[in-house]
Amino acid sequence: MNAGDFEKQLKRQALRQIPSEWRAEILQKAEASTRNSKSAETQNPSWLSTLISHLSTILWPHPKAWAGLAAVWIVIGSLQFASSDHTNRLAARVERPSPESFAILRQQTRLLAELLGQSPPKDADRAKPNPSQPRSEQRTNTRIA
Repeated sequence: MNAGDFEKQLKRQALRQIPSEWRAEILQKAEASTRNSKSAETQNPSWLSTLISHLSTILWPHPKAWAGLAAVWIVIGSLQFASSDHTNRLAARVERPSPESFAILRQQTRLLAELLGQSPPKDADRAKPNPSQPRSEQRTNTRIA
């Protein structure tokens, strides 16, 4: 059976009427449900529907401009995320120089100073005091009155 035969068969069939009691009941319930849904929306709208309503009012005049601006921010955010990720990996791979390399650097500095005819730097050879140790043994007592 093709589509043309099916349509011909439908045209030959008589339409049956819905019982009038059913029709009245269906229309009455449909009208009551639309009244209830409309009154619920106007009395207590959700914050999400209110937000969407306000945003659509603000964004409606130029939706393409706002969409373009959102796309630009997404690109900026993704570039920022991508660039910060690489710097963290690079910083994690850097190793702390060994004491031998510091000794070699001091020796090279002295040699350079000799070649240039300058006096060698005195502060570089001197050990610095440990800042975690107290400077004096004297304690000050403060009283709160």
